[in-house]
Amino acid sequence: MMKIDPDKAPRGSGTRYPPPYDVPCRDRAWVKLGDAAGLTQFGVNLVTLPPGSWSSQRHWHTHEDEFVYVLEGEAVMVTDAGEEVVRAGDCAGFKAGVKNGHCFQNRSNAPVKLLVAGSRSEDDAGEYPDLDMKFLSDRDGGGFVKKNGDQF
Repeated sequence: MMKIDPDKAPRGSGTRYPPPYDVPCRDRAWVKLGDAAGLTQFGVNLVTLPPGSWSSQRHWHTHEDEFVYVLEGEAVMVTDAGEEVVRAGDCAGFKAGVKNGHCFQNRSNAPVKLLVAGSRSEDDAGEYPDLDMKFLSDRDGGGFVKKNGDQF
C-alpha cells in the first residue's frame, strides 16, 4: 500500500472546453490522487468547485464509468432527470454508454469538494446534450468538435 500525500500530488485547474463553453468551469481545480499512486486503470481526483463553478458541462461517456462522492459542501447535480441537491455524504454513479448527461454545479456561497473516480479508456468518447459539442476518443485524436464533426 502506498500512502498518498495530497499536497505532493499532481494538480490541475481550469478547463479545455472551447469558448464559450469554458466559462462555468474555469475556476474548478483538482488533485490527481490516482496519478500520485501510479494507478492506470482508473482515475481518482479530488475536485474543488468554488462558488459559481461547475464540474463540467453536462456530458456522458461511451466507455468510462464515473462515480462521484460529495465530501464537503452542497452542489446541484444536473442530469437528464432534472436537478437534485447533493450534500456531503451523497454519491452518484454514471455507467458507461448510458446517455444520461450529468454535471455538478456549485450554486452555494462555499466551496464544494468532490471525490471523483472513473475508468480510463482510450476508446472513450461522449457528447454534451445541451450543446453542439462532443469529445473524441484518444484513438481518434481527442479534443472537442461540433456534433457534425466540424472543428471549433
